[in-house]
Amino acid sequence: MKYIQLILVFVTLLFTVSCKKESKSNQITNPKDYQAFLEADSNKTLQFINTEYNFWSTKLEKTPNQYPYYLKLASTNSQLFQLTGNIENLKEAEENLLKVNEKTNFNNAGYLRALARNYISQHRFKEALTLLKKAEINGEKLQQTNLMLVDVYLELGNLKKVETYLSKIKNVKNFDYLIRLSKYNDHLGKLDNAIKYLEQTLAIAKSSKNNTLIQWNYTNLADYYGHAGRIEDSYNAYLSALELNPNNSYAKKGIAWIVFSYERNPNEALRILDAITKENTSPDYFLLKSEIADFMGNSVEKEKQLTLYYNAVNKEDYGVMYAKYNVILFAENEENRLKAIEIAKQEVEERPTAQSYDLLAWAYFKNNNKTKALEIVEKYVINNTYEPEALLHTAQILKANGKKNKATNLKSELLGAIYELGPNAEQEIKNI
Repeated sequence: MKYIQLILVFVTLLFTVSCKKESKSNQITNPKDYQAFLEADSNKTLQFINTEYNFWSTKLEKTPNQYPYYLKLASTNSQLFQLTGNIENLKEAEENLLKVNEKTNFNNAGYLRALARNYISQHRFKEALTLLKKAEINGEKLQQTNLMLVDVYLELGNLKKVETYLSKIKNVKNFDYLIRLSKYNDHLGKLDNAIKYLEQTLAIAKSSKNNTLIQWNYTNLADYYGHAGRIEDSYNAYLSALELNPNNSYAKKGIAWIVFSYERNPNEALRILDAITKENTSPDYFLLKSEIADFMGNSVEKEKQLTLYYNAVNKEDYGVMYAKYNVILFAENEENRLKAIEIAKQEVEERPTAQSYDLLAWAYFKNNNKTKALEIVEKYVINNTYEPEALLHTAQILKANGKKNKATNLKSELLGAIYELGPNAEQEIKNI
């Protein structure tokens, strides 16, 4: 009996050591690396922008005929939105940009581009396109207009137009061209190329010593590294962005995702998110907290965070910005499933991309119309997008329609995308 007990103790020790080793191998982050950024008690960038906003507001009050001041105000509005997630700032920027365009009869290419940029932030891509086409006819600083036309056509899924305008702006040493080329390659599923071009832009940004560009580059590279499974590189890139700006909420959120999805440490991820939401009130954070609560099996907290999300995005100001998330959430809710189809149809109308069609197929699927769902994915989704979420939906729709071999073919790719999709999707993938 003692011999058996010794064996059991030995096996237990081996198992414990093995688990510790496995846990350690998955440990990339270290709270010591980012704790100081979570404790940043003063946001100097926010203070500076608020000062700028007050300065231009005062100037405009004293000289209301100086309409270019509206553009200055709009710029501070947009920066405030990026920092705080307050949708009212983005809408105020729109109001100021409309005023300056009205003053110039919508005939100033720079002002048209500024308003188009605002509409892109609001996911109003068709309206942005209309403005950019006017700017294109105007011809002033045409290269800047062409760059933005690449962005909008990519969002609208018109790859022929993307290629046309990429050829017009081609310059392999130009930062703005290379970031568009990177986005285009990512869209095509050529992630290695996308990373290569973005690494080239980082070198250009560093040589310009423009901290805003460098931060942007680091966070976007971090995202791409994560997609490529280069988690440590992703983590280090987020840290590099935070070293330049300790209040970069996006970089902190990226680290929280690594902690949650890769290291499976939900409590630490929530601690990071709690620090972010003291400054940034974007509805995205409620969604992520809900997802983490679901992983932890805490249904009460999950529903609490979802309620906070719904209350936030119910504001008219958000428009269609959260349509994608609403479709997916409503499709899981029996009372709102038909509404999911309605929103998805609107998305397809406004933005006929493979991702929008995926949403529509998924909405039909969750409404027990698997035949319609299959018809949509076969026509518009398969071979048209490489986004893991769309592939997961497609695999489930294929399987439900008896096309098990095709579904299984997607399974191996999806298993490699668990980090991107999050731990809650792991069992779904394994069940395909």
